[in-house]
Formats: sequence, C-alpha cells, structure tokens
Amino acid sequence: MQKANPIGVFDSGYGGLSVLKEIIGKLPGYDYIYLGDNARAPYGNRSFDTVYEYTLQCVRWFFDQGCSLVILACNTASAKALRTIQQRDLPGLGAEKRVLGVIRPTTELIGSLTETGSVGILATNGTVASNSYPVEIAKFYPGVKVYQEACPMWVPLVENDEYDNAGADFFIRKNLHNIFTVGKQIDVLLMACTHYPLMKDRIREHVPVQVRLLSQGEIVAESLDDYLMRHPEMAALCSKNGTREFYTTDSTTDFDNHATRFFGGPVKSHHLQIG
Repeated sequence: MQKANPIGVFDSGYGGLSVLKEIIGKLPGYDYIYLGDNARAPYGNRSFDTVYEYTLQCVRWFFDQGCSLVILACNTASAKALRTIQQRDLPGLGAEKRVLGVIRPTTELIGSLTETGSVGILATNGTVASNSYPVEIAKFYPGVKVYQEACPMWVPLVENDEYDNAGADFFIRKNLHNIFTVGKQIDVLLMACTHYPLMKDRIREHVPVQVRLLSQGEIVAESLDDYLMRHPEMAALCSKNGTREFYTTDSTTDFDNHATRFFGGPVKSHHLQIG
C-alpha cells in the first residue's frame, strides 16, 4: 500500500460530510480523513479570531496525520480563517502543503449561471458578516449583484432533526421572503452552508420555480478534480488506497447517528481531543 497521505476534509460539525460524499463520488480512489469539530460548533456566530484559532488547530492536526492537502468544507471557516492561514501560517508549516476552501470554487462559477445578473446567498451569520461572497464574486463577475441573507435558525433545525418538519417552514419562508424582497431579480440562489442541502426539498417548495437552487458539494468536487489535474505534484503526494477515516471532537455516538444523513451511508468515527 502507498504510504498514508490522505486528503483532509474539515468542518465545524457534520455538514462537511455532504461535501465529502460528493468528493468521494468524483475521486473515489484517494484516501480521506474527516474531522468535525462538534464540541465547539457552531462556528457561525463566533468571532473571526476564534474561528481562525479553532480552524488553525484543526489544520495543524491534519498535517500531523500526514495530510498535504486540506479542504475546509465549512463556509464559516473558509470565510473567516482560510486567507489568514494561507498567507500567515502555511509558509511555516510546509512549502508543499495546501489548504483550500469552498467559497472560491463557488464564486468562480456562480456568475456564469445567472441570466438576470442577480444572485442570492443563504448562509450563517458569520459567513454573511465576512462579506466573502460579494467580494469574491465581484472579482470574477463585477457586474453581478449579490444579495445575502443570514439564516441563523437553519443549522439548529438540521442538527435537531427538525429540518423536514412543518415547523421549519416558518423560518424558511421568513428568510426567503427577506432575500427576495430586496433581490427581486434573483435567479440563482446558493445554499452557502453545508447543512442546508438536507433542507433542499423544503427550501425548493418556497423558491420561485424559475430560480436555480445550488448546493456546493458537486461544485467543490469538480473543482478539486480540476485542481489535482492542474497540480500533478499534489495528486502524486496524496495516497490512493481508498480508505476513509472519521473523527469528531464530541460524542462519537451522536456524530455517527447524525453523520449518516449527511454522508448517505454508515459512519464509524473516533473521538479526538483538540485545543
């Protein structure tokens, strides 16, 4: 077997498993190691400094496991910590190591999908406050108008198994009403949180039929495939034994029960003390 050098996938909780699922579907031969920082989740309402500190601790752990490539499958971590880690920390952690996020791949694509020139972003408070999506979209599509809506109740709905019940409709309708009131021409709507795809069917019921509803898993998987083709030196570093490992900083029983819904199959995790 090739020496273990898995691709690391990180999220503050379970949601990144929906991204990992799509990545494995696209690139099944690689080894993967997943970490959910459930003990300190959610990240969405935490400060920039706290999210950076937590994310860096987890990135260092991935590197200690032999990872050369880490994907931040968490929008909040990508928005609040990625750039600082790339610019400040990576040079001292290893010239061959890379940390990538979920925002850049999405913003490179989203502007090409709108016909009206108006897109909507549904996200956590932290992602909206970072303004990362409007800033990044403007780099690729300066003429596109971006409307954001913070949906602070959506993650708790998912994590408490209330996302597919009638009670969730109140919050979904409220947030969608808010964003479409200010962005009447929106024709592309991004679920910019890895939890939200579990609510997709419920959200779809309240979104105008002409609006395209996007989740990030497939976009990130396609982008990673392209990245590895453009960087064969990184592809060569990442081991290909087809293994998957899962870690959580909280209860493994709770993690495994929730993770199955996001990952689409059984998960057996290990507990990790970090920080």
